[in-house]
Amino acid sequence: MKLLVFSDSHGNTAKMTDVVRREEPDQLLHLGDVARDTRVLTEQFPHLPLARVCGNCDGRSNLPAERLLTFAEKKVLMCHGHTYGVKCGIGGAVAAARQMGADVLLFGHTHEAFCDLLGELWVMNPGSIGSLFEPTYGIIRITEAGMVCYTERY
Repeated sequence: MKLLVFSDSHGNTAKMTDVVRREEPDQLLHLGDVARDTRVLTEQFPHLPLARVCGNCDGRSNLPAERLLTFAEKKVLMCHGHTYGVKCGIGGAVAAARQMGADVLLFGHTHEAFCDLLGELWVMNPGSIGSLFEPTYGIIRITEAGMVCYTERY
């Protein structure tokens, strides 16, 4: 299974659609800012499941601030990160993910791509696909042999 992770698209839908075509994922995840950008993805790729959370720039959204989802028996905590103050450190978000039994913590907000394995918890910020300078996104691959997470430049 291949999960494609976007965050902080800020209106740049063309980059997201280009990456979806190139990567051919099984599932799309959007971590907010601007979650309404995903309408383009659902229109162009109606066969692809999409999960979203709201970010700090999503105004009065009916989307949840975080979601705990399971893919191929791996638990993934999705959040934008602003509610955990990730610009000041990821400790609160990591603690929440561990408390929930997550295998992967996904957050955005900082626009800085990051991916690391902290003990048994993968922690990923896919960066900003909407960045004018260095757009990035994330990939999660889950196979029978295990799981790997990484970020890519556009």
